[in-house]
Amino acid sequence: MSKPQLHIRHVNLARGFRGGERQTLLLIEALARWGHEQGGVEQSLVCRRDSPMRELLDGFDVTLIDADHALAGHSHRPRASLTHAHEAKAVHWAWLERCLRGTPYILTRRVPQPVKDKRFNRLTYRGAAAAVAISSVIEAHLRERNWCPVTTIPSVLSGQPSDPSRVAALRERFAGHTVIGHIGALVDHHKGQRVLLKAARELRTSHPEACFLLLGEGTDEATLKAESADLDNVIWEGFQPNVGDYLDIMTLFAFPSRNEGLGSTLLDAMDHGVPIVASRVDGIPDLIEDSVNGLLVPPGDANALANALATLLEDPTGRQALVEAARQRLTGFTPDAMADAYFALYRRITSAS
Repeated sequence: MSKPQLHIRHVNLARGFRGGERQTLLLIEALARWGHEQGGVEQSLVCRRDSPMRELLDGFDVTLIDADHALAGHSHRPRASLTHAHEAKAVHWAWLERCLRGTPYILTRRVPQPVKDKRFNRLTYRGAAAAVAISSVIEAHLRERNWCPVTTIPSVLSGQPSDPSRVAALRERFAGHTVIGHIGALVDHHKGQRVLLKAARELRTSHPEACFLLLGEGTDEATLKAESADLDNVIWEGFQPNVGDYLDIMTLFAFPSRNEGLGSTLLDAMDHGVPIVASRVDGIPDLIEDSVNGLLVPPGDANALANALATLLEDPTGRQALVEAARQRLTGFTPDAMADAYFALYRRITSAS
């Protein structure tokens, strides 16, 4: 077999596993499938020794390199063709690798806040061959800084599977209820669960059949549970690996984020045919066009969220129209589409270097 044309060294030094880590895995897996067919991609991943990504990549032809901080892992041989930094600490690693070994790098920016104008940020971003934004709002912030070339490659759906027997068990468990679902880290300043709890309080009397099912864990979990202790229409389900089973039983998906780079969880809801009510904030409008493939409400407005949810609960025809329009938009948000876009960028940069 001929030597691969490219060796991409992905870097993700995150401690946990959230949306950015899921997207890193989806790209690596898609490139592994694509590269095997094309005979052109070798991959390695620089990550923490306790990273959940290690176990999830079991079975894939990806070399794992230990690095619990940005100074570790640089002695690994052979040198890669290109480094791809997937989060903030990884950018520092990639910059240092370029200084030590001359390896060009790109970075993916996933958060909607502008990059702080600090000396080290200017240094590491200016050293990048390209910065990739996952949404138009992030692209605008990066272009305003004008520190390096910028392109946009959105996050993608994760293809969450569902098991018919587990879905049937969940349907039996929630029989007689209309399930309004939410999936996200329990961090209110980001995901806005307090807004959802206020909406649940408003709908408790007018729509007693509706229950709010929240999946996830996070730093605000204990506080949020205490604040909703009197709400019998709120169920805290904790972290669940099989979110596809839960998506299949949801009548509506509520996503009241206060800030959001893009909101790739919305793509999974769309993929499972769940109508969406989400905040009109940051990158979310890149995915949801109001009253076309979902409903958008102002961030932090619990009354608007409750009204939108009530409107869809009472309009099954309207719900189905949103679902059909949402499915038509998914073709550009698949792991294969993301892999194609990144591979083209990789080739362009390595050919020029």
